[in-house]
Amino acid sequence: MKKYELTDEKKQIAGRTLFRIRALRDFYDVKAGDLGGWIESENNLSYSGDAWVSGDARVSDDAVVSGDAWVFGDARVSGDAWIFGQGAICTVSNIGSRYGITTFFNRKDGTIGVRCGCFYGSIDEFAEAVRNRHGGNKFAKQYELAIELAKVSIETRKEGE
Repeated sequence: MKKYELTDEKKQIAGRTLFRIRALRDFYDVKAGDLGGWIESENNLSYSGDAWVSGDARVSDDAVVSGDAWVFGDARVSGDAWIFGQGAICTVSNIGSRYGITTFFNRKDGTIGVRCGCFYGSIDEFAEAVRNRHGGNKFAKQYELAIELAKVSIETRKEGE
């Protein structure tokens, strides 16, 4: 049985159409009729488990939220991210030269990915980009600490394991 539907409410983000979701049945803390966050397609959010996207959170591209994972707040999950439960994502906000949000996540291939502003890539590529842009300044130190936090916080495993 489906647990959510795509509503007619939609928004255009970076050339993609995202749809607001609505719960069709009760599960965990979600009640039938509750509005959720935004997804590009039904492929982004599993119908099984208690996975949910809420608030102004957005999930797009080939990203998948499954198991008992929740994506909420202003989180942005995209690319080939696979958010499957606790320990699959780590978000650090108000850091770096943009004072923005940096999101680290498990990728389908079992590595850690990063989305920070217009940067999208692996955690190693992100560390190199930080060194090249910020050298050893205060922002570099903030990002380096966030990288270490992500490495100890994110449970990496491949899709299907």
